Amino acid sequence: MARRNPMRDEIAIVGVGSTKFGRDAGGVSPASLACEAAINAIRDAGVEKSDIDGVVGVLEPGAPRANQMAAALNLPNVTHHSGPMPVAVFGLVDAMTAIFSGQCDTVLLYYAFTRLPWNSRSAANDPFRRYMMMGGGTAKPPVPEAIDPAAAYTAWASRYIHEYGATREDFGRVALNMRANAARNPKAVMQFPLTMEDYLSARMIRDPLCMLDMDIPVDGADAFILTTTEKAKALTPNPVVIHTATAGIVGKNDEDQLPNLSRHGQHVVIEALKERSDIWIDDVDVFFPYDGFTIITLSWIENMGYCPPGGAGRFMQEHWDDASGSVLINGRVPMNPHGGSLSEGASRGTGHLREAVTQLRGDAGERQVADAKTALIGCGGFFFNSQGAILKRL
Repeated sequence: MARRNPMRDEIAIVGVGSTKFGRDAGGVSPASLACEAAINAIRDAGVEKSDIDGVVGVLEPGAPRANQMAAALNLPNVTHHSGPMPVAVFGLVDAMTAIFSGQCDTVLLYYAFTRLPWNSRSAANDPFRRYMMMGGGTAKPPVPEAIDPAAAYTAWASRYIHEYGATREDFGRVALNMRANAARNPKAVMQFPLTMEDYLSARMIRDPLCMLDMDIPVDGADAFILTTTEKAKALTPNPVVIHTATAGIVGKNDEDQLPNLSRHGQHVVIEALKERSDIWIDDVDVFFPYDGFTIITLSWIENMGYCPPGGAGRFMQEHWDDASGSVLINGRVPMNPHGGSLSEGASRGTGHLREAVTQLRGDAGERQVADAKTALIGCGGFFFNSQGAILKRL
C-alpha cells in the first residue's frame, strides 16, 4: 500500500453551498438543484465564476454532467471536467488530484440527487422520473432479484447478528442517534422524535432491517469549491484542508462475492488513512460514519478501532449521552451531528462532507462542536464504494 501522501494539507475547501432537502422538490429538475447549490458555493467562497477552471460532477441518475454544468453556469475557461461515480469521496479525490497536478486551480465539485421511481409512491407517479430511469424512454424488462444493495446489507446484517450475537437494539441506536442529531439541523427532513419502541415496531423491509435502518430518499444538491491551500489562505480566514482522502476495495467486492465481514473495502480505506496521516481517532473532534444502512455504521465504528468487531452496539450504549439522546464518544465527540443519511437525507455522503466542513469552520450553530479542529469521515459501504477522508482546520 502506498504510504506517500504528497497532497497532504495542500488542497482546501473554501466554499460550501446547498439546496433545501425535501421529500419532494416540486418538479424541480436535478440540473436546477445542482445550479442552485453551485451558485451558493461560489458565493460562499468569494470567488468569481471566471476563477473556476475545473468542474467535477458525481454521476447520479438525471444529474447534469460536468460539461453541461459548465455551460449552464457560463464558466468561460475550464481545463478539467469529469464525472466520477457516487459516493462523495470519489468526487473529492478527483477534484484534489486535478488541482494538485496543475490541471486546474479552482474546482467546482457538485452532487445532485433525486428520489428515484422505486424510492416512493410520489416519485413513481412522476412520468419524468420514470422516463429518466428507463434509459431515455426504452423500457427494460424486469430481471430476477439479485443480492444488490438492500438485499445485500440485510444478508450481511443477518450474518453480523449470527457471528456476534448482536440485537436489533444495536441497529436501533444508530437510528436514534441520527434522529436526535437531526432535530438540531434545520436542513434535515426527519426531525420528529424517535424512540427505541418506535424503531422496534417500524415496518420490516427485509429481516432484520426495517424502514428506519435505511436512508431516507430526498431531492437536493450539495456543492463545494476547492483550491490550493495557498490560495485558500487569501480567500478565507478559516479554510478547511484535506489532510488525506482515499477509496478502497478488495478483490471480491461485489455484494454476493464478499467472503466474510473480516475483510472488505472499509479495511483498505482505514489502513490507507492511517498510513498517510498524522491524525487518528484519539485526535478526532467529529466522527462521520456512513449510514446508508445501520449495519454500515456499526462496521465503520468497529473497523476504525473504536471497539472490537461485534462491539459497536455496546460501544454506543457506553457512550450514550442521555441529555442529547445521542452518542458522544468520551463525552465530547458526536457521531454525524447533522443527522446523517438516515435523518437528514440520503445524499450519498455529501451531507457528511458538508457537515464536516461546517463544523471545522465553526458555522454549525446550536449543534456546533466546541473548538472542532479535525473530522474523520468513513464514507460508503463494504463493496465498491468504501471511502474515507480526514479534514482539519488550518
